Amino acid sequence: MLARFRLTGGQAGDSPEALPLLDDLIPASLAADKAYASNAILQHLESTGIQAVIPSRANRLDQRPLDEHLYASRNLVEHFFCRIKQFRRIATRYDKLSERFSSFVALAAAFIWIC
Repeated sequence: MLARFRLTGGQAGDSPEALPLLDDLIPASLAADKAYASNAILQHLESTGIQAVIPSRANRLDQRPLDEHLYASRNLVEHFFCRIKQFRRIATRYDKLSERFSSFVALAAAFIWIC
């Protein structure tokens, strides 16, 4: 189920948007890829008591342990992106206005959740 999303420019990275999206959500754990292994995100997760299921980058001096079983659940997000891109209007971004595009993303996510 899609909890929240935020549209950004095509050149913008995903990890700077993680903290605002996690603002008042308190899940038991957060599974993400190596792009989200920044110190700010990890410190925020630790301070709120959320288990970080994020693999360490290869150049990190302190390698954190990774729960492989919880990390395998990350494929649900990847499958969601694959399914939502089957909607041609989303994959090609026909809508010029961000309000219309984000409304259709929410509608498609609801349709995927129902089916």
